[in-house]
Amino acid sequence: MSIRWGTPAARGVLATTIVGSGMAMLDGTIVNVALPRIGKELDASVAGLQWILDGYLLSLASLILIAGSLGDRYGRRRVYVLGVVWFGAASLLCGVAPSTELLVVARILQGVGGALLTPGSLAILQSSFDRQDRARAIGAWSGLGGIAAAVGPLVGGLLVQVWSWRLAFLINLPVAIVVVWMARKYVPESRDEQMTGHPGILSSAVGAIGLAGVTAALVEAPGRGAGDFIVLIAGILGIAGLTSFVVMQHKSREPLVPPEMFRDRTFTVANALTFVVYTALGGVFMLLVIQLQISLGYPPTAAGVAGLPITLIMLLTSSYSGKLAQRIGPRLQLVVGPFVIAAGMLLMMRIEPGASYLTEVLPAVIVFGLGLTTVVAPVTATVLAAAEDRHAGVASGVNNAIARTGGLLAVAVLPAVAGLNGAAYEDPAALTSAWRMALLICAVLAAVGGFLALGVRNDVLSAPAEAEPESPAPGQCLHCGVEGPPTHVKPAHQPTGSPGTSPG
Repeated sequence: MSIRWGTPAARGVLATTIVGSGMAMLDGTIVNVALPRIGKELDASVAGLQWILDGYLLSLASLILIAGSLGDRYGRRRVYVLGVVWFGAASLLCGVAPSTELLVVARILQGVGGALLTPGSLAILQSSFDRQDRARAIGAWSGLGGIAAAVGPLVGGLLVQVWSWRLAFLINLPVAIVVVWMARKYVPESRDEQMTGHPGILSSAVGAIGLAGVTAALVEAPGRGAGDFIVLIAGILGIAGLTSFVVMQHKSREPLVPPEMFRDRTFTVANALTFVVYTALGGVFMLLVIQLQISLGYPPTAAGVAGLPITLIMLLTSSYSGKLAQRIGPRLQLVVGPFVIAAGMLLMMRIEPGASYLTEVLPAVIVFGLGLTTVVAPVTATVLAAAEDRHAGVASGVNNAIARTGGLLAVAVLPAVAGLNGAAYEDPAALTSAWRMALLICAVLAAVGGFLALGVRNDVLSAPAEAEPESPAPGQCLHCGVEGPPTHVKPAHQPTGSPGTSPG
């Protein structure tokens, strides 16, 4: 079934995908803003706060590759609805969690729902709309969906201040119910009828165990000690799991990630750039709202709004960044962008007790946002263009998983490396010292991304496309990890790959 733009069916499908993905965008932003209140009420340590973030990112990163293929195989609407229901139920568990441990478990379950619904929204648009209206639909999805990212900090701060951080999760329940009703009413079912074999559930499980083991070892080692039995077992399981995953991919007839994709230098370099830059971003976004609330005394609403210029810059300028990369090639932006991000991080070192928002905070977040909008859309376009068209969905899934893994490791490792352990985040002096060290580390990582970009082929985006409306390049909501659409429109004369998500 091909839906044409401007029809009631088109509006219904768009609204369903926008509201569903917007729910996850809003939730991710709120969680960042709510962290200090969660830590205070549940008496959580730094490791506890790390797990509240990493629990979600871990399950999301582990399952994102398999989730897209499940929709293609069993029905895209079915898997999307399952993801929305799962996300809503897990949000209820988060909202009533009486302890840090149970909240972490609920966040892991919430990440499963996020993995199911995240690629589903774009898959539905890709499969439902007529080809000549597809780019326009994706553009509308990205623009309207970006509103959730823009208002998220304000809404999150208000919810936390008005009642409790629990409301930040419970608000998802009515939204999820509305999305399920809309999906059943407006969204046609679709699947890949030619897909054969079985989904790579075993390899996905092995990869998830590996990622979980490594993350657990990194988070727990600072408190327990590197020689602790639990840390050692987790580390061994993690390394064994990730090694087995790579071996299984090489031996499988239908691997989740075809190894030949990484033979293209530009594909490999662009993904390496994604990893180091998103690792740096994950660390900064975790600590920024904590630093503002604990060290500068900002209430949750003000802490959320403080970073709003970053989202607005991304929302207003990402499409221009993508078009510029198409015109002049992506290399210049991929080299310059990470260095501008690093400059913004170094400016953030002035965000300390007594700092003025107008003279210290605002200039830093503006420079930071300009760096993000310079690099995020072009790196997505580069990854997709460097892969064969038949691997478009897998390429975007790989890039998304790499970005999520970078953020996961940043949250796991950075606090300990920066000297933030136990309940030190409650001490403004200790937190500020760790904040400065973390910024320095993240700035170096971002700069490494700029050097890596020198290896990108500058003509990778130069393939001519037919006169099909260009999709804006919104990138990704950097607060929560919910992905925007691919920014590179494949030439229409080539077969279209499976829809996927990308980290921007």
